[in-house]
Amino acid sequence: MSINNKQRKALKAKAHHLKPVIRIGQHGVSEGVIAETNIALDTHELIKVQIQQGERAERHSAIEALCQQTEAELVHAIGKVFIIYRQLKEPFKK
Repeated sequence: MSINNKQRKALKAKAHHLKPVIRIGQHGVSEGVIAETNIALDTHELIKVQIQQGERAERHSAIEALCQQTEAELVHAIGKVFIIYRQLKEPFKK
């Protein structure tokens, strides 16, 4: 599920007004964080994640692990805030 640059740009614009839904603290990517991220992605499809870990390399490795565990794709990263996307498997039923 690779997104191209045009789709990435549209997703970044769509996520601009969003607030972080998931916050990763000092314990890193735990089972609870993965479960909550899966729920958020099933609900919203596009979310922001804020990571409180220190160094840039640690933050990027944590978000890569989260994306791999949730089968999501990293759209954009600025500082400690990351935008991730996973296409809905089934359309939301009202």
